[in-house]
Amino acid sequence: MMRGRRQDRRAEKREQRREDRAQFGRGGSATRYKMREKLISIGDDFWIEDDRGHRVYKVDGKLLRIRDVLTFEDANGRELVKMASKLISIRGKIELDRVGGQNAIVTKDLINIVRDHLVMKVDGGETYDIRGNLLDHEYEFRKGRDVVAVVSKKWFRIRDTYGVQIEPGADDILFLAATVAVDQLTHDIV
Repeated sequence: MMRGRRQDRRAEKREQRREDRAQFGRGGSATRYKMREKLISIGDDFWIEDDRGHRVYKVDGKLLRIRDVLTFEDANGRELVKMASKLISIRGKIELDRVGGQNAIVTKDLINIVRDHLVMKVDGGETYDIRGNLLDHEYEFRKGRDVVAVVSKKWFRIRDTYGVQIEPGADDILFLAATVAVDQLTHDIV
């Protein structure tokens, strides 16, 4: 009896992994990155790794007087995105200023009945809904009905680690920076 339940749970987990692979493919065309939970301590730095374990992006935390500023850099130290938020803010909002690319703003509602919902508005009018369990790092970036990026702990067995999987054609850097912004907004650092 106990053995049957254990086998059922294993079968369910296998099926879930198959579904996850079917959504984006087994290491196929989607890109995966590895990040750490509770990433941000103001003034600290951390690395984002690709699916092979190579350090590809660095987030450099800087504390200024009126604003909390993080810079998102490539492995060579070139600034790609500057993330800024007001330290005292009624409505959580983080601006993502992309060097040579599209800028975006990640916001949470002033009064939000649905707690696990944020919005990313990109220059040019594109809007992405960010929905799911934001605190537990199980959520999706959606443009309309299409899933553009997925954040999940399922892909890694390492404690306090979660993955970000981004669809082909999407701006990896912008979505990774938005993931950092979501982490800040949901863990009340802003």
